Amino acid sequence: MDMQILRDLLADTIKAAETLGVDADFRKQLAVTCTRLAPNQIGSSGQLQEWFEDWDMQAGEIQHRHVSHLYGLYPGRDITLRGTPELAAAVKKSLEIRGDRATGWATAWRICLWAHLGEGDHAFEILKFLISPERTYSNMFDAHPPFQIDGNFGGAAGIAEMLMQSRVGEIELLPALPKEWPSGSVKGLRARGAFEVAVTWKDGKLVESTIRSLNGGSPQLHYGSVTREVQLSKGKTYRWDGRSLENN
Repeated sequence: MDMQILRDLLADTIKAAETLGVDADFRKQLAVTCTRLAPNQIGSSGQLQEWFEDWDMQAGEIQHRHVSHLYGLYPGRDITLRGTPELAAAVKKSLEIRGDRATGWATAWRICLWAHLGEGDHAFEILKFLISPERTYSNMFDAHPPFQIDGNFGGAAGIAEMLMQSRVGEIELLPALPKEWPSGSVKGLRARGAFEVAVTWKDGKLVESTIRSLNGGSPQLHYGSVTREVQLSKGKTYRWDGRSLENN
């Protein structure tokens, strides 16, 4: 997890310096530092290694609630289904080993991770556990005695990640829609890069999405296997049905 967080930190710092046009020498130094960080590795059980050495299966509590080393899939950016499928498969194996049930915040994190693996039905089953009486009080507070707000916020994040995911320059629509939500709509979701997203779907398929740019930008839209590159000026809204694109 330390390595994954450092990669994000260094990449963000380099990008900020490039955007501002400053600290060219420091940027080079950070780029070299990135190459010296320990890489993500796949262990002998097919899992994403938590440690530099392949100790995971001998660590004692292999079903521990913590899944810190999976940060690279969510909320980090080291690992993606599309970009690093082998590492994504290793994350899935790690989740299978750890199990679905944990304390509130750790259960919520699992929802988000399964959503980023495109496993909407699995994420939904964990969500049902999170909001069951075993993990949620009658007043909807997360039941991690006496109360853990991380479970509430994380559960809400998990629902959002099932319906829309974003990375810098990318917006993915309905990436992990469970069968239990065949039709519906959501609005007011915020994507990285200052975009506001609304989505409507029916019979498990996208009907319409609207992407409003708050600052201008060029997001790459994804729905299933379909990808669209769009140029959005500040304040403009685009509608997309997953096939064609039109400017409002």
